[in-house]
Amino acid sequence: MATLSAEHDQRSADETAAPEAVVVRFAGDSGDGMQLTGGQFTLSTALAGNDLATFPDFPAEIRAPQGTLFGVSAFQINFGSSEITTAGDAPDVLVAMNPAALKTNVQALKPGGLVIADTGEFNKRNLEKAKYDVSPLDDGSLARWDVLAFDISALTLEAVKPFGLGNKEALRCKNMWTLGLALWMFDRDRQPLVDWLNAKFKKNPILAEANIAALNAGHAYGETAELAGP
Repeated sequence: MATLSAEHDQRSADETAAPEAVVVRFAGDSGDGMQLTGGQFTLSTALAGNDLATFPDFPAEIRAPQGTLFGVSAFQINFGSSEITTAGDAPDVLVAMNPAALKTNVQALKPGGLVIADTGEFNKRNLEKAKYDVSPLDDGSLARWDVLAFDISALTLEAVKPFGLGNKEALRCKNMWTLGLALWMFDRDRQPLVDWLNAKFKKNPILAEANIAALNAGHAYGETAELAGP
């Protein structure tokens, strides 16, 4: 019996151990900056010493109307402690910035995987564009996955409010808020991203400060809510 118990304990430990590799997919409208978000998360992952492979997925129609299924842009990264040879098949985590991004990507997500959704974009107009009759966040259709749904749009607007940006410019910082959350969830260093933003917006320090504020706000949200990656 002692042997059986030891074997059971070992199996339990193996099942709860951290996975050797994780696949994350960022998806949103072509204007949401998903390629940039994925690229900068990739940079942070490389600096953390992980092996990785990436796959950028561009919109089916370059100038598709905003919020439509044909305008979804995605970026997938597979990273881990062992050798990574492909960008991965089924994601463990899907970050969906709008209903169209969710609809075109959620079926690829592993059963029991995590959906992170921006409820601020799940309004009637965007749901109709994505061919949803009702919000999938409310109808139980996502029951096979874990779902974290919160208003990233509103949280971003609040974070960058002190910098006096217009609504459109302020919402462009959403990808940095989302990146900050991902950095917290996977224990990545923010400083290289802060340095990159300062360099990118060297001629417009207000934009640099706003994006850094959004990055820090997303990171703080993850810390406060005690969110963690798989």
